Amino acid sequence: MADSPLIDKSKLFALEVIRACKALREAKCEGALISQFLRSGTSVGANIREAFYAQGKADFIAKMQIALKECSETEYWIELLLESGYYDDASMLERCTEIKRMLIASLNTAKKNNI
Repeated sequence: MADSPLIDKSKLFALEVIRACKALREAKCEGALISQFLRSGTSVGANIREAFYAQGKADFIAKMQIALKECSETEYWIELLLESGYYDDASMLERCTEIKRMLIASLNTAKKNNI
């Protein structure tokens, strides 16, 4: 697999989500919030990785769209965690938004080249 900034950034982000969830558990944050945040935050990179082994362009686009949906959901959970006071590192939201922008750009390119 060729080096991909999107794969690299999403993996680093997933690791950051895992570490944040550990801290949230220690802080006695709501378990449901942690579970949803962990699931969606780690799913972004997993779907991006799957997309790079897609069975064709349509499959690639579908996997990347799932990654985008998961990224958007993760953004929501981070916003809730920040606004509720459970978490205070707003830079995580910035990294999530950066990955979302990269996904949108990749999808736009893939769709344009698929026509």
